[in-house]
Amino acid sequence: MFYNTNENQHGLAHDPFKAIVSPRPIGWIGSKGSDGSLNLSPYSFFNAIADSPKLVVFASGGRKDSVRNCEETGEFSVNMVGHAQIDAMNQSSAAYEYGVNEFEKSDLTAGQCELIDAPRVIGAYAVLECKVTDITKPKIIGGEHPAALLVTGQVVGIHINEDVITNGRLDSRKTQTVSRLGYMDYAVVNDTFELMRPKV
Repeated sequence: MFYNTNENQHGLAHDPFKAIVSPRPIGWIGSKGSDGSLNLSPYSFFNAIADSPKLVVFASGGRKDSVRNCEETGEFSVNMVGHAQIDAMNQSSAAYEYGVNEFEKSDLTAGQCELIDAPRVIGAYAVLECKVTDITKPKIIGGEHPAALLVTGQVVGIHINEDVITNGRLDSRKTQTVSRLGYMDYAVVNDTFELMRPKV
């Protein structure tokens, strides 16, 4: 099958785009407002985009609370979601009013980051401490996207739970990383394999 995305006439019950571009890691963004309020929200349009220096980006469909806090304070944490945090992550995705503490609503303990003034999830297998480098509207054909905002951050510190390290490497079978698929579907990493890059 083929469909033109301008017309969106795919003939399926639901648009398959998000299911095609999957699995996607979940950026569980912890932030603090200038008023001191804490926020925790999951974003599935998230990823690492560079290693040296380390950069991550998340996309928000509008100026949501995480974006507002990033604009105000210039800092955020990325808390990686493991199998044990699935229910809490889902609870934190509810559309609470600004100022409502999603850590409390999700029965999570908020910890203080080391290098930034933003909260982190105690119990996450890894946390990236980030300073905002850019907040932009992505370009589309004909101009700026009408709603999306991209928040780029440089990773300045990393927390890792030592229980998920095997032989000096982060063990994905231990982290059981949760990723977003299409629709309301999620996946957990349970199996991995190595594939060496060929030499020329």
